[in-house]
Amino acid sequence: MSQGPRSGLAAVSSALLAMSRHLEVRDVLKTIVASARELLDAQYAALGVPDDHGGFAQFVVDGVSDQQWKAIGPLPRQHGILAAMLQEAKVERLADVRKDPRFEGWPSAHPDMSDFLGLPIKDGDEVIGALFLANKNCSKPDGACGFTADDEELLSILAQHAAIALTNARLYERSRELTIAEERSRLAHELHDAVAQKLFSLRLTAQAAAALVDRDPARAKGELQQVAALAAEAADELRAAVVELRPAALDEDGLVATLRTQIQVLDRAHTARVTFGSSGVRALPAAQEDALLRVAQEALHNALRHSGADHVDVTLARRGCGAVLRVTDDGSGFDPTQTRRAGRHLGLVSMRDRASGVGGALTVESAPGKGTTIEMEVPGG
Repeated sequence: MSQGPRSGLAAVSSALLAMSRHLEVRDVLKTIVASARELLDAQYAALGVPDDHGGFAQFVVDGVSDQQWKAIGPLPRQHGILAAMLQEAKVERLADVRKDPRFEGWPSAHPDMSDFLGLPIKDGDEVIGALFLANKNCSKPDGACGFTADDEELLSILAQHAAIALTNARLYERSRELTIAEERSRLAHELHDAVAQKLFSLRLTAQAAAALVDRDPARAKGELQQVAALAAEAADELRAAVVELRPAALDEDGLVATLRTQIQVLDRAHTARVTFGSSGVRALPAAQEDALLRVAQEALHNALRHSGADHVDVTLARRGCGAVLRVTDDGSGFDPTQTRRAGRHLGLVSMRDRASGVGGALTVESAPGKGTTIEMEVPGG
C-alpha cells in the first residue's frame, strides 16, 4: 500500500464506518465496492451476489461508467475465476488474469484488465458474494505493479466486515418484509370485519324494505334510504382500506428500492430468473408511483404464473419529466387482440385502467412463442 500506517488505518476505519451506516442491501454493496477500490488504489472493482441458477442476483461495479456498463451486456455467469472464488472459497491473486487457464474472455465492450485480486465474502461457511479488483494503479518507474500480499490481507479484513454489513442489511430487509406482511394481514382482517358487518346490515335492511314495499311504502322508502347510507359507509371503509394497503416500503423508500426488493424476493421464490434495472428515475407523484408498482406486480404475476418464462426482466427508466416501466419475458406469448382467457383479459384491463388513471399509457407487445413486453409510461408531475 502507498499509504502510511496512520493514514491507511484511518482509511480502513472510514470504510468500515461507511458500510455500517447503510441498511439497504444495494447501498451496502455499493459502499463495499467503492471502499475496496479506493483502499487498494485499483482502477476497477466489482462485487457479485450469486443466485441459485449459475448467475448473479446482484452485481455492482465501480470504475466503469454507466454507458460502458450498459454496453457490456448481461451480467456474468459463475464460470472461470468467479466460479473458483465462489465454489472453492479461496483467494485469487493473479499477475495477469488473461494468462490464467481458467480465463474465458469477456465481452468486446468490457475494459481490459490484467492484475487481479479477488476473494469470497463468507457468512460462516456460506459464500454470499465475490469481491474482486483489477488493474492496481501503478506509480513505480519500472512498471512492476500488481496487488501485493498486504493488499490481500487488507481486502480479507474488508471482506469480513462486508459479510457482517451485508448480513445485517439482509436481516433488516427481511424484517421489514415480515412487518409489511403482518400489517397487511391485520388490515385484511379489519377490512373483512368492518365490511362484512356493513354488508350484513345492508342485507337485513334491504329485506325489510322488500317486505314493506307493498303494505307501507313510506317505511319502505325510509329503509331504502338506510340501504343507501349503509352502502356509502361500506364504500368509505373500502376506500380507507385501499389507502392503508399502499405498501409502506413505497412511502419510505421510493419506487426503485421497493421494486428492487420485491423482485429479489420473486427471483428467490421462482425457478425463472427475475432481474431489475433502473436508470435516472426521479421521485414521481405518489399516485403514479403506486400505479407503476401495481402494474409491475400484475405483469410479473402473469409472466411467472402463466407464460412459462425462463427470464423476466423489469426496467424503470427516466423519460422526460416522467418514467417508463417495461416488463419483458421470454415466455409463450399470446395474441393481444385475442385475449380469450378471462384472467389475462381482466389483468390487461386493470393495468390499462391504472395507467390511464394517472395520466399514463400502457402498451402490450406479444405474439405466440415470442414472449411479451408490457410498457407503461407516466408523464411525471
